[in-house]
Amino acid sequence: MIHRRDILIAPAALAFAAAARAQLGNAPVRILVGAPAGGSTDTLARSIAVSMGPALGRTVIVENKPGAGGNIAADAVAKAAPDGNTLLMSFTSHAINATLYPSLPFDPVKDFTALAKARPGQLNFAIGAVGSSLHMAGEAFKMQSGVDIVNIPYKGTAPAVQDLLAGQVQLMFAAVGNIKAHIQAGKLRALGVTTAKRLPAFPDVPAIAEALPGYESSAWFGLFGPARLPADVSRKLSDAARHALQQPDMLKRLDTEGAIPVGNSPEQFTAFVQSEIPRWAKVVKFSGAKPE
Repeated sequence: MIHRRDILIAPAALAFAAAARAQLGNAPVRILVGAPAGGSTDTLARSIAVSMGPALGRTVIVENKPGAGGNIAADAVAKAAPDGNTLLMSFTSHAINATLYPSLPFDPVKDFTALAKARPGQLNFAIGAVGSSLHMAGEAFKMQSGVDIVNIPYKGTAPAVQDLLAGQVQLMFAAVGNIKAHIQAGKLRALGVTTAKRLPAFPDVPAIAEALPGYESSAWFGLFGPARLPADVSRKLSDAARHALQQPDMLKRLDTEGAIPVGNSPEQFTAFVQSEIPRWAKVVKFSGAKPE
């Protein structure tokens, strides 16, 4: 399966309280990433930081704080001063974690400005990380289709893809960037895309929704800031992030990975994150997944 990444950029995704005008100052802007260096969230954050810096006239650095499904980094940003100097680059897991983890030290919205039916039980579904957006994409497919596929968890996407290539598992929901080369080389076969419509990069691969009406699962990335971030600071950061998304090198990179830059407003992103939590709650409960 192919999974598109939608990119939504909006610092401080929450309802902003009216506050006195504040300036960003000269301190470096830190973007925290709740994943190790080299992953998709990390590389996206670093790409955006390169273009945000000149737009802000500031140094923008990326710090990795992996652990607890991204919650360590999220908690640090939630508790940071609302001065625009500490941001969070997160993705779909920010909404999934609201249900996956029974107790979070932060509120994912308020604290931020965010072939199977014929062979039941015989097919194996590789999971790069339990509770991840790709895991939930597969669970949503199982929930809506009623198919019985056995989950095989892995410690990361790379070993899962390797076993898929070796034929140790039969199926996997994977990001475009991780499997595009294998598909083009004829080593893997794309069965469907999780977007509502076919992807331009794979026009001959049907959308799963063509066979399973209503199915859609698109991962997203967003830039968050702590609650109570002054509106003028939020807008300045948001404008810089949108500027970064429109740079030629960034657009080329996103296109390669089958991603679409959205660049919506903080208010739009707030509403989006709020709608994502109950949507994924149903899938998490169906999956029975627990934090590792």
